Amino acid sequence: MARLRTRLALLGSAAALAAGAVVPGQFAGAHPAAAAEDQQWVALGDSYTAGVIRAAGDAFEYPRDGCERTGRSYPQVIDRDLGGLFDLTNVSCGAATIENVTDTPQEPIGRHLPPFSEDPDYPFPAVPPQSEAVGPDTDVITVGVGGNTLGFAEILTTCMRVGGENDGAGTPCKDALGAGIQARLDKVSQEYDRMLAVLHERAPGAKILAVGYPTIVPQSTAKCGYGDLTKFGTITQGDLNWLRQDVLDPLNRTIEKSTGTQESASFVDLSASSQNHSVCDDTKWVEGFVTLPDQLSFVHPNALGHRNAADHVEEAMLNTLD
Repeated sequence: MARLRTRLALLGSAAALAAGAVVPGQFAGAHPAAAAEDQQWVALGDSYTAGVIRAAGDAFEYPRDGCERTGRSYPQVIDRDLGGLFDLTNVSCGAATIENVTDTPQEPIGRHLPPFSEDPDYPFPAVPPQSEAVGPDTDVITVGVGGNTLGFAEILTTCMRVGGENDGAGTPCKDALGAGIQARLDKVSQEYDRMLAVLHERAPGAKILAVGYPTIVPQSTAKCGYGDLTKFGTITQGDLNWLRQDVLDPLNRTIEKSTGTQESASFVDLSASSQNHSVCDDTKWVEGFVTLPDQLSFVHPNALGHRNAADHVEEAMLNTLD
C-alpha cells in the first residue's frame, strides 16, 4: 500500500510538471509546497542509511571519504524517485554513532575491517558532525542511527565467538552481555533525545523522520543454520532469540519513544514490513556475515532492503508536504 500511494503521488507530480511545461508558471494539480521550489532534504545516519556493502550498490563518491555511501542505498533510491520534489544532501556515514550525527567529528573506516578486510585508502580524514549539513533552510531531515551507539557490531562479534566456543549450545552471549544491555539502551535514549533537540535547533521548521531498523533476526531461529556465514555463523539459536527480543526490538522501541518527545519528529517503522525478509529468510533484505561468493556484509541491508526502506521513507516524506 505504501508503494502504491507513493507511485500515485509521483504520477500526480509528473502530470503537474508536464502541465507546467505546456503552460509556464502553472502547476495544476501539483503539491503546493512542491510548486515553489524543491524541498531541501538532508539524509543523516549510519551504514544502514549509507549502504556500505556491495550488495547495496557501488560507492559512487570519488575521491572516497570512507563513508561508503552506495548507489542503491535508500537515500539515493529516493533521490531518483522524488528528485523533482526534494533536493538531497546525503552525509550519512558507515559506522556513525549518534554523537557523530550530533556534534562529534568521525574518522570513517571505509571497508577497513582487519583481520577480515583491508582498505588500501585507509586511514581517511575526519568528516564533520553530520548535523552541520542541516540549516535554517532545511525542510526535511531523515536520520537512521543508534546501532553503533548500542554497540551492535561488538555484540554480534562477541555472540559469534562465544557461540563457536560453546558449539552452538545455550545462550553464552546473553550470559556474557545481557546484564549490560539496558545501560546501552539508556545511552541510546539519552543521546537520541539530545540529537533531536540539536537538529530542531539547527532547523526549527524542518520535519525530522527517524528511521528505524529492519527485521534482522526471524521469529523462527531454526531456519538460521548454525555455522552458515551467509546467515549468523556460529551465533546460537538461543542467543539469536535474545538478540531479537532483548536487543533489536528494544532498540527500535527506544528510538520510537525518543521520537515521540519531539513535536517536529516522527518514526518510520521498517520492522513490520520486513518481518519475512530477515537474514535467515529465502528472500532476504538483510545479508548475513558474508554475501556469496566472498563479500563481507556483516549483517547489513542489501538493495532489496533499501528499496523497502525507500518506499516507507518516501511516503513519510510526501506526507510532510501536506
